[in-house]
Amino acid sequence: MARAITILGLLAIGLTGYVRLRLLQAPLERDEGEYAYAGQLMLQGIPPYSLARNMKLPGTYAAYAATMRVFGQTIGGIHFGLMLVNAAAVLLVFLLGRRLLGARGGLAAAAAYAAMSVGEGVMGTQAHATHFVVLPALGGVLLLLRATETGRRDLLAWSGVLFGLACLAKQHGVFFGIFGAAWLVWTYRRRAWGNLALFGAAVVLPFGAVCLILWRAGVFPQFWFWTFRYAGAYVLETPMQVAAGRFWETMRPILVENAGLWALALAGLALVWRGRKANPEGALVTTGLLIFSFAATVPGFYFREHYFVMVLPAVALLAGATVASGRTAAAWLFAAALVFSFVWQRQLMFRMTPVQVSRELYGSEPFPEAIRVAAYIKDHSQKDAQIAVLGSEPEICFYAHRHSATAYLYMYPLTESQPYAAAMEKEMIGEVERSRAEYVVFVHVEDSWLTDMDEPEPALDWWKEYGPRHYDLVGAADMISEDRTEYRWDADAAGYQIQGDRYLRVYRRR
Repeated sequence: MARAITILGLLAIGLTGYVRLRLLQAPLERDEGEYAYAGQLMLQGIPPYSLARNMKLPGTYAAYAATMRVFGQTIGGIHFGLMLVNAAAVLLVFLLGRRLLGARGGLAAAAAYAAMSVGEGVMGTQAHATHFVVLPALGGVLLLLRATETGRRDLLAWSGVLFGLACLAKQHGVFFGIFGAAWLVWTYRRRAWGNLALFGAAVVLPFGAVCLILWRAGVFPQFWFWTFRYAGAYVLETPMQVAAGRFWETMRPILVENAGLWALALAGLALVWRGRKANPEGALVTTGLLIFSFAATVPGFYFREHYFVMVLPAVALLAGATVASGRTAAAWLFAAALVFSFVWQRQLMFRMTPVQVSRELYGSEPFPEAIRVAAYIKDHSQKDAQIAVLGSEPEICFYAHRHSATAYLYMYPLTESQPYAAAMEKEMIGEVERSRAEYVVFVHVEDSWLTDMDEPEPALDWWKEYGPRHYDLVGAADMISEDRTEYRWDADAAGYQIQGDRYLRVYRRR
């Protein structure tokens, strides 16, 4: 049976690689658009938080920039980079699982992580920041265990640096660093202080280096405001009573599509603690990772689907622990769970086109339409033209290779119930007016504003008055249904009557 598990595990890893290759051209969603546009600016020598501002730390921006430098500033280039990052994470899950559980358990864990991390429930085909958290975090755990085993302080320092990089990819990654500190306290007890100091300094080092770079680039005040002051207000926005419902709404499809693997992980949790005397490291590390990676999904109580990518390595390791028990029944159940995962998601994995996958994951979001709209702007403007996107679709700037007339890539801060909203709204309007943007894309999609498009809203009211006085309609993408979008350009756009509730309009300055 061990040989069959090996073959099945390798086959599952290979299949997930095939799925990612098949869906390389899935349209970017808006978070990917933000990372891609910010990374594109970095490749032009423009620092983050100058022409593009948001609450996220710049680690994922840098990762996108590095990916696009090697594989090109395209959808396929970005998703190919994600495929390599995911493959490296699968390898690290195997190495960690082999150390904690043995070779069989490590391979099972790697296969489980590969299958779960490409899943629909966590939107795993898209290059979210959480994938870029997982990779350095797993590397940090491996080095940390090796450092505490050998006493090598250089490995301890490098482990801290990797945990610091995980935090730079997304603030939530700080919980993996807390796990590292907890492991040091557990391992060294009263002798932990010196090692904790070294580890803590190493964790902070990447952040300190970024602060220095951004200070020298002249954008540190903007960086600090967006990633700490505004981010703090954002985290406090969700009422506690909403959190439980939001958690279950997100978690239910994640559990369903990999029900067998989650059940095996639960059994694995019981097994590692039953055998904790023989393998205390296995019990403590897998359980600690589960606790702290789940904690990483909690800040703000938003429980976005892709946040749970950070939990999957721990779940995969616990599922691998069940296989590592050596029970024949456990091996058969693991095989059935893997097969179920692929069969349950067979439409998305093997049949849907990239555009259909975008619709399956995000419904009637204007992600496919953004490609056509950006292509029109790119073909009808000079390289130095500025465009304004009134909506939260920064992918349009990335596709068009044009600078945004405003540093506000999202309209969400303007409509949120947070103390800076009114000032941000005024600043965004001023930036657009002063820039005299050559093109403006107005996105009439509620999810792009997080507000009712028919209700009074200062930015919307401003555009209704300002737009007709300075701009002519030259394009329309009318999203009549998920399967049908009507496009009109130039003279045809001016007389076209919008039929759907969701649409994009393109305006050119007179």
